[in-house]
Amino acid sequence: MTGLPDVLREHNLTTEEYERIVERLGRPPNRVELGIFSAMWSEHCCYKSSKRYLSTLPTSGERVIQGQGENAGVIDLGDGIALVFKIESHNHPSFIEPFQGAATGVGGILRDIFTMGARPFAILDSLHFGNLDEPRTRYIMRGVVSGISFYGNCIGVPTVGGQTLFADCYSKIPLVNVMCAGIAGKDKIFLGKASGPGNVVIYAGSRTGRDGLHGATMASSAFDETSEERRPTVQVGDPFAEKLVMDSCLELMQRGLIEGIQDMGAAGLACSTSEMAARGGTGIRIDLSKVPRRAANLTPYEIMLSESQERMLLVVTPQHKEEVLDVFSKWGVKAVAIGIVTGDGTLVVDEGTKRVAEVPLALLIGQCPVYDRPTARPPSQARPGAVERVDISLKDAIEALVGSPNLCDKRWVFEQYDHLIGTNTVVGPGADAAVLRIKGTKKAVALCLDGNGAKAAIDPYWAAVSAVAESFLNVCCTGGKPLAITNCLNFGNPEQPSVMWQFAEATRGLKDACELLKLPVTGGNVSFYNETLGESIFPTPIVGMVGLLEDVRLVVRPGFKRAGDVVLLLGKTDPRLDGSELAGIVTGSRGKELPPVDLEAHKRLSQVLLKLGRDGLLQSAHDCSEGGIALALLKSCFVAGDGSWPGVTVSVPSDVDPVAWLFAESPSRVIVSVKQEDVRRIMRYLERQHLEHTVLGEIGGDAFRVKSGHSSLFSATVEHLWRIWASKLEELLAGESK
Repeated sequence: MTGLPDVLREHNLTTEEYERIVERLGRPPNRVELGIFSAMWSEHCCYKSSKRYLSTLPTSGERVIQGQGENAGVIDLGDGIALVFKIESHNHPSFIEPFQGAATGVGGILRDIFTMGARPFAILDSLHFGNLDEPRTRYIMRGVVSGISFYGNCIGVPTVGGQTLFADCYSKIPLVNVMCAGIAGKDKIFLGKASGPGNVVIYAGSRTGRDGLHGATMASSAFDETSEERRPTVQVGDPFAEKLVMDSCLELMQRGLIEGIQDMGAAGLACSTSEMAARGGTGIRIDLSKVPRRAANLTPYEIMLSESQERMLLVVTPQHKEEVLDVFSKWGVKAVAIGIVTGDGTLVVDEGTKRVAEVPLALLIGQCPVYDRPTARPPSQARPGAVERVDISLKDAIEALVGSPNLCDKRWVFEQYDHLIGTNTVVGPGADAAVLRIKGTKKAVALCLDGNGAKAAIDPYWAAVSAVAESFLNVCCTGGKPLAITNCLNFGNPEQPSVMWQFAEATRGLKDACELLKLPVTGGNVSFYNETLGESIFPTPIVGMVGLLEDVRLVVRPGFKRAGDVVLLLGKTDPRLDGSELAGIVTGSRGKELPPVDLEAHKRLSQVLLKLGRDGLLQSAHDCSEGGIALALLKSCFVAGDGSWPGVTVSVPSDVDPVAWLFAESPSRVIVSVKQEDVRRIMRYLERQHLEHTVLGEIGGDAFRVKSGHSSLFSATVEHLWRIWASKLEELLAGESK
């Protein structure tokens, strides 16, 4: 092949990888075959740098119906009901074209869910942007939020929760992680397998164009100054077309007419054909001349690698072929038979009478490279080194925290999402976790996303443990029992030993936390090469947690409710500011250590929360994490946001620095409010469980008051603090904030 070095750079393949292909194929690949290998051997598709670490995560459990290796994970909710859920990233496309990058990220994760036989009923997103003082960051954020709301709102799936965080390192590339969950019958789960030689392969959905070419390859390489020129690698979404595809596919599933199904996501036809055949232990032959097209003169290379959206690949028996095509026709969805399942273990691609590609699936899928890349702790993550006492008044600290971009009200974001459509949402955005009822039952599902890259930049192990622990506690705060996680692991260039050390430590943290808390990992996504001009993002592991409430009537909501209720702190406070948002604001550094998580104590706290919730003894519960006790208290006051903000008076122990005690972010703590008449009963129970607890104060009045003994340390109306908290993000987006 002439100009081989340039061709390999275009396809993001190394010389060694190319030589392996030639040796095992027994000949040089043609251009179509090279494109297929480029996509399927990309980091995005074959996890070649991460596979050895991902294999250590716990994946089994008594409720797991389908774990890793399929389009989404599936867990058993009981009574014949299954929850299907997954998280994916669309970071690189969202940098190049924020609106379409984010919109098609939503479209892709929706297809991952309904291709398993589940109707999607909830979307959550974890978004990370750069400094909002920069006009381009504001442009990216507006585009991303608009893209998510456009796609989710149009297709009719509510966006019910998530997180939005900011740090300078995300200025060059944002993180757009989207999680979706859906409900299915336990006996109605469909897999992405091309089984049964002689079965028919059907293409359904939008016509194929040139959008999205090399999308998987682009997401497996770092960015440079030319990256914004890669707009052709970003797909264009049509949620109305996807709605028709979804409804028609779900009808076919209900009627039992499908043998296997997969969406044409990353790498398009190349990925869907080869993965389905590999999972089924079969082969597949397709004819590209039958593929519907929306662009003239498409080459076989372009057709195989196009990532045009809203397309599905189905396998059906010959006797069901016409019935399947009729259903698609009824819904107005283009569908055509393009091939057959074979038994020879080969991906064969023809264009009419011309053979354009022929690749053994054992080589393409089973023998993709797996690397054990070198690791080295970066100097920036060398320990020890604690945060010294910060020099700031309590008043200034409180106002700084409620006005922090990371901690301020994100209403501007989530109010653009329709979080009530479908009428399943019981607890929506802004809470520790979203809660959605399962109609026709008493059950409800709790969902949340958690992760903090700024903390992982200090210590990726403890940050990953904390992400699991915090999401676990967030679900418990609603009354839900945590069942399983999915994860999205966002990191820099894996060819850098420092990045691989961060990744190894983060996955070790996930493994340890999930094993102790007995949480299976049912799948997820790895996003490497989040780097521009050699500048990497923070290591950012994101955890998506799902839990079950057996009785939705016992849901525990955030927010103080009644004057006279008593406020308790459950858990032990370590009054150090290491890793805290306040330390970052005041000193410019969060230090070099994170508070460790005692997972046994964490599990004990969660069991206590669930017991108190089941017994109807909690008026409210709020996880105490970013911003510490102070922000948890204030957000419990802010939750109404309708001019009826309840006040609270709390006492700080006399032997501690009040700023450190109120703003430390030590883990495994929850703020709860309870009725006066239940306090004695609850305290006796907490003592029997050997759970450390503190009576903080009482709800009442309209002010947030902090005392130490008989001395007043701080007092301000909740409304005053709420206005700072509620207005900050819009000020920053308007470029008005200093």
